[in-house]
Amino acid sequence: MRIEAPSLPAPQTHAAAYARPALSVVVPAYNEQEVLPAFHARLVPVMQGIGLPWEVVYVNDGSRDGTLALMLGLRAQDARVSVVNLSRNFGKEIALTAGLDHAAAEQAVVVIDADLQDPPEVIPDLVAAWRQGYDVAYARRRAREGETWLKKATAAGFYRVMKRIGGKVELPADTGDFRLMSRRALDALLALREQHRFMKGLFAWVGFPSVPVLYDRAPRAAGETKWNYWKLWNLSLEGITAFTVGPLKIATYLGLFTAFGAVIYGVQLIIRTILFGNPVAGYPSLMAVVLFLGGVQLMTLGIIGEYLGRIFNETKRRPLYIVERHVPSEMAPKAGPG
Repeated sequence: MRIEAPSLPAPQTHAAAYARPALSVVVPAYNEQEVLPAFHARLVPVMQGIGLPWEVVYVNDGSRDGTLALMLGLRAQDARVSVVNLSRNFGKEIALTAGLDHAAAEQAVVVIDADLQDPPEVIPDLVAAWRQGYDVAYARRRAREGETWLKKATAAGFYRVMKRIGGKVELPADTGDFRLMSRRALDALLALREQHRFMKGLFAWVGFPSVPVLYDRAPRAAGETKWNYWKLWNLSLEGITAFTVGPLKIATYLGLFTAFGAVIYGVQLIIRTILFGNPVAGYPSLMAVVLFLGGVQLMTLGIIGEYLGRIFNETKRRPLYIVERHVPSEMAPKAGPG
């Protein structure tokens, strides 16, 4: 099936095409051929209305449909488009990092998804907050259209858990990746090269003056979400283990509580034996104690294993991603010889 890129506004003048962009818009995408043309058609007039030189960096995260062909078609029509094609699917967190690495903006970068749940029309509000002196303007969801009550409830629960155990890193509630970051905040973020990446936490970790911008999240414009509950669960584990040792502390306290309970049980068993003799304990109660202790031990070993596995992956020092192809925008500075 041939996929054609949408018609676009007239291209820029030659002089404007080679001005270094003040803003870069980073858009990671995986199998988004159904929504990408509509996204770009809405993005262009929004960015043109801001009045600053800009580019958009599309990152193809190993898509299996026509997403890459669409991106290259957009690049052929619009000099402000940059395409980064990863060698395989690395996951959204890594794809987002790849896009930020290739952003050529001098002043600020905007992160947004391609599914149009985060409307491009909110970008001017982010820019307005940035112009007031904030390094980070993050979009906070005022309403979440098109999401089930279960997803909303689990998301709210996750943010509450992170607030309690996250230590000094406070994760903004009801906030995704949609945000604007100044160049200095971006440079600080790009210095963090850990393998297990939870970008919402990394955004918060770097700090700098930040401000929320409220918006209403729309339903997905087309296609299907790539985030099922299993993937969201794994992402939440990444966030918890990447930014807190809280689970290890919980395992420690659980072990202490279990040991204390065992001591209490042993004391009362001795007292009962002295006062009333030593009747043979029942099989059900014995199995209940054994299974409880075994479950606590296995859970504790699993928590330790999660952290140990992350240490193992970090020590291998593999690159975060491999780029199969990078087609820079005409706005990006050209590399010199050698």
